[in-house]
Amino acid sequence: MAYTQTMFPNIVGHKTREEVELGTEYLLLSVVETLLGGECTPDIRMLGCSVLAPRCEKDKVLKPCRSICEAVRKSCVHAFEGIDMAWPYFLDCDRFFVSDQEGCYDPLEGLRAEEEVEAFSSAPPEDSSTMIQFTYHSNAQMNSIIKKTEARCSDIATTYSIGRSVEGKDLLVIEFSNNPGEHELLEPEIKYIGNMHGNEVMGRELLIYLIQYLCSEYLLGNERIQTLINTTRIHILPSMNPDGYDMAASGVEDSNYADEEGPRYDTWNIGRNNAQNIDLNRNFPDLTSIVYSRRRHKGYRTDHIPIPDFYWLGKVAPETYAVMKWIRSIPFVLSANFHGGDLVVSYPYDLSKHPLERNMFSPTPDDQVFKFLARTYANAHETMANYSEWCGSSRDSQGGIVNGAQWYSFAGGMQDFNYLHTNCLEITVELGCDKFPAEEELYTGWQENKEALLTFMEAVHRGVKGIVKDEDGNGIKGARVSVRGIRHDITTAENGDYWRLLTPGIHILTASAPGYTRAMKKVHLPARMRKAGRVDFVLQKSVLEPDTEEDDINIPSMGTYERFDPYNHFERYAAAEMTQIQEQRAEKPWWWNYFVSSGGSAPTWLLRHY
Repeated sequence: MAYTQTMFPNIVGHKTREEVELGTEYLLLSVVETLLGGECTPDIRMLGCSVLAPRCEKDKVLKPCRSICEAVRKSCVHAFEGIDMAWPYFLDCDRFFVSDQEGCYDPLEGLRAEEEVEAFSSAPPEDSSTMIQFTYHSNAQMNSIIKKTEARCSDIATTYSIGRSVEGKDLLVIEFSNNPGEHELLEPEIKYIGNMHGNEVMGRELLIYLIQYLCSEYLLGNERIQTLINTTRIHILPSMNPDGYDMAASGVEDSNYADEEGPRYDTWNIGRNNAQNIDLNRNFPDLTSIVYSRRRHKGYRTDHIPIPDFYWLGKVAPETYAVMKWIRSIPFVLSANFHGGDLVVSYPYDLSKHPLERNMFSPTPDDQVFKFLARTYANAHETMANYSEWCGSSRDSQGGIVNGAQWYSFAGGMQDFNYLHTNCLEITVELGCDKFPAEEELYTGWQENKEALLTFMEAVHRGVKGIVKDEDGNGIKGARVSVRGIRHDITTAENGDYWRLLTPGIHILTASAPGYTRAMKKVHLPARMRKAGRVDFVLQKSVLEPDTEEDDINIPSMGTYERFDPYNHFERYAAAEMTQIQEQRAEKPWWWNYFVSSGGSAPTWLLRHY
């Protein structure tokens, strides 16, 4: 510390040095470096010392600065969360620290001088790859990296949870944007989802590496990354199934003790499903069957299909529920979800149109767009487009891409739901034959996929974008933008902006909204055009007349698009699940006995879920 005198009672009320040294607070500061694996040291210890042994001048205790406490908390709280420990009560920035105006001091003053010397003598890293550890990460380590990246790149990154898994783990998303936390007019939104099947882990690790890469490269001045983040809102969910990952990782560890020459298939599917044994990629509403049953009806549509009420009578996984609410709340344009077991990009539909659901080519109205998007990833991948040794069932693939239903037909998949319920176009990327590859293969996987991950995100800027307004210049929310020859409309976002992914060529676009006349425009998208063409519409008010096409929006017996879990079926059965989770949380963390064995009252303030 930068001072030599202290005074009692201290800021938390300890009356003597002996009382401090017998307290849990002092014990925590003594072992915090070991508990946190060296993170946030010595910052946390010095911050704690400034409270337990405060600075004394002229027989008066000086309090440390609140701004310093808040900065340390922001960068270090993730480390405590990583070991399931609460932020220490005696480091409460509002309670025990004061503002600059109240006459505070910097408790890290002595540390600053040392850091300046070290910074001057150390050279900057050559590139961001030197900062990435190409290893497997536990759920706690993954969340720690996400939080640490948010703190390091706070101007362009923010984190949020979309919900919890069956066992109560946060489904943590990190967002990159030049204005994080807000949708910006005409800025497209894209999402990456990994680890939907808990035992398919390469995608999870690639997204953890991508998170660190985007942050580092932006700070290093990489123009490509800066342009991408400044013009796009990127959302990354590395693990949709953290419970399954824990199970899969345990299974792999157990198999390491088995006979090396024995079969591996015993652990092949351990952790695939969530903790309720639900396959998350079969758990979404089957809207594809509804499309097939209505395709001979006049004016049938393949967009914004409501979720049928009977879906909620089945078992909906909390992970599925969280992702559906997420997809509905943000105007995503493009998405990819990452799997393992083959090396191919699959695109909708996933459910075959064959009457007996046999594997059969089953294209969407946007088949050409989906093929373009799938090729964008496959061609940018180092080997996928040229792969010739099949490790799975993707023998029907051409150049590394395959129609999902032609490859392997199934209902309730996430990419079909994205397409039929929202504006978002999603593909599925299978990253390799081995679902849980050896750790030494992770760096190779990153090198093979890095360019594809970036190129695919840049593809969100293809096609057209614009604003649909009324005559007064106000954006019209929920207006429909249709493309002649493609029976799949998209709708405008909150402020009337829209994005429509399209292949190069001539397209006729129509914008419409209830109570307005239609407007039509013809656009030409050159093959070399890398940015979305701007196509705005101004709609004039008209007398609302019955329109058979508009009436078709609401499918009979299904309700409207806005109906989501109308009878709270999910919340009803989830309440029982959460009670069980809370009982499990009553079990104390691994470090708990160390603090209670020292005697005295149990320090429940260390528990996050007390």
